[in-house]
Formats: sequence, structure tokens, C-alpha cells
Amino acid sequence: MNKICAVVASRANYGRIKYLLKAIEQNKNLELQLVVGASILLHRFGNAIDIIREDGFKPNKEIHYIVEGETLLTQAKSTGLGVIELASAFNELKPDYVITVADRFETMSTAIASTYQNIPLIHLQGGEVTGNIDNRVRHSITQLADYHFVASNKAQEKLKCMDINPNRIFNYGCPSMDVLDKNSLALDEERLNKYKGVGGQINWKQKYILMVQHPVTTSYGDGYDQIIESLHALKSLDEYQKIILWPNPDAGSDDVSKGIRQFREKYKPDKFYFYKNFSPEDYAIILNNASCCIGNSSSFIREGSFLGVPAVIVGDRQCGRETGNNIEVSDYNRNEITEKINKQLKNGKYEKEFIFGDGNAGKNIALEINNICNG
Repeated sequence: MNKICAVVASRANYGRIKYLLKAIEQNKNLELQLVVGASILLHRFGNAIDIIREDGFKPNKEIHYIVEGETLLTQAKSTGLGVIELASAFNELKPDYVITVADRFETMSTAIASTYQNIPLIHLQGGEVTGNIDNRVRHSITQLADYHFVASNKAQEKLKCMDINPNRIFNYGCPSMDVLDKNSLALDEERLNKYKGVGGQINWKQKYILMVQHPVTTSYGDGYDQIIESLHALKSLDEYQKIILWPNPDAGSDDVSKGIRQFREKYKPDKFYFYKNFSPEDYAIILNNASCCIGNSSSFIREGSFLGVPAVIVGDRQCGRETGNNIEVSDYNRNEITEKINKQLKNGKYEKEFIFGDGNAGKNIALEINNICNG
């Protein structure tokens, strides 16, 4: 039986890979090894480890390697510490293959630790283009990886242009689409009310706008001003409730968090509700039923296109990424953001697009990994 070690180090990447993990577990020829770490284990980023356990997974290793501060320096140090800790974990678990996802600094740590121990690396979501430092990280991991599971046709062509062996590139879509395809996306008040955020209890029967805005590493230091513009744009939309999700732990996260806290305390805005984290299935429900989404989360582009949810991408974090018709783009300007949100609210839901897969990626990738293992 081949040991397949998957490293999950952020709440977003768990949502991306969950259904692949399930498919690997169900394959009689594959043994899943699960290593979790970084922000997955931290309370202030939502304690996503609890959701992973509730889903029935039993991690083989839990590794702390986030250096406090969320600065460029601590992000670099966290990457290095991740290499050290993951190298030790791989040495102990002795996997036959390692899986890493997307483009974060934790993904880079995984790739380096695996490559320098001659463990074949399987990379998901290579070949995509964005405007952040993630772009360079993603392409670097592509060059380190042995096998590539891309999420779109354009990504597949991009890897071929990077001189990657086409026989090692597979396009089955993104496993996060499986979450959307395999679960009911109807609002369930009882289910969603278990999340206790700040700002009182939202009324799920009334209209709401979802905001997820992360720091942008290449414009480090500007996160406070950027988030304030988005929050003021939302403040002007009195008719709608607003769900604000906490940012990820990239460099500049403290600036974004500070902006959210100060805005909340200064204005005590009505109809604003602040949350740290949701399970992948519950986030899909919230995303699907939003009147509009605003911020710079890739989920608005990937899952959003599958669902046809109108979204406004603020800033350049996703610059260059393949998008569907559901996307409008705005600069960090509250008036422009408000204008674009109102346009999207008027447009309503878009026709679904299957740019990043049709909801069957997990099982197909697991079967292909099984084929790779058996040569």
C-alpha cells in the first residue's frame, strides 16, 4: 500500500482538498497520511483543526510553525521553520508521495522539505496566474513538483509552456468544486447559528453581502487603508446585512485585522457580523446565498463562478487570474467599490460556469494517484 502524505496548513486549502482526502482514504491501495499545521492550529484563525476532526480525519502530525507577527520577516521565518518541521515529519512518516496545494508559503515549505528528501511531490492548482507574490511561489513549486493536477484548461496550457512533461499534467478540476456539487446549498438557520461571531445574531432569512479580504504581500503596509475603504463601502449599503470573515495569516494580516477592529469599535456599525471561520460545506452555503461578495478571496472566482454568485474583487491580489462572468474589479476606493457592488446587486446571479471543474475532481485525482503509484 502506498503512503500518500497530504499537508494542510490553512483553512482555505483544507476546503480545496477535503474531498480528495476522502477519496484517498476510500482507495484500498492508498494509505492517507495527514499532516496539519500553521494557522490550522491557531484559535485566532478559527481553530480549523476542530472542523478537520469533526469531519472524521485523524492527523498523523500536528505541527506549529507560524512565527507571530505576520510581517514579511516572520513570513520568511515561518517558511524556514516549516521546512525544518515538515522535513522531520516526512523523515518519520516515510511517505511514498507528498501532496501540496496551491501557492502559500506553507506550500513552499512542503515542496522544499519533500524535494530535498527525494520524495515525489504532487502539486495541486499549479499553472494559475495572480498578481501577488503567490504567483512566483506557485510557479516555483511547479518546477519542484513531479506530478501536476491543474484546475483549468488554461492552467494546463501554462504548465506546458513552462516545459513541464505533458504526461505528468492532469486536469480533473479543483476538488473544492466537489463541496459545491455533493452538498445541499440551501440556507439552514439551525446549522449556521452554531457559529458565534461578533455583532449579534444574523438573520439568515434577510439579504446579506459577504466580505473576505486578505492582506497583499506585495503591498505590505497598506492593508489597513485597503480594508477601511472596503468597510466604508459596505457601511453605505444600509439595506443589507454584512458578513465579515477574518483575514488569513499572510504578512500584513495584523494591519487588516486592526482595520476591522477599529472600524467596528469606532462606528459600531449596524448589520455587521464578524466571523473567524466556517467549515467548507457551511462556507459554500453562505457563499451561494450571498447577494454579492466583496474582497480578494479566490473563492469568489473559483467557487463563485461555479455558483454564479456576483462578486467584486478589490485590488490586485487576484490580478491575472482566470475569471468567469460573475466578477467585477475595483480599486481600493470606497466610491468605486460601492458603485461596483450596486451594479452586481442589480445584475443578480449569473449563469453557472465550470471553469475549475464539474464537482468530481477528488475521486478522479485519487484514481490517477493510484495509477501513478502502480507505474
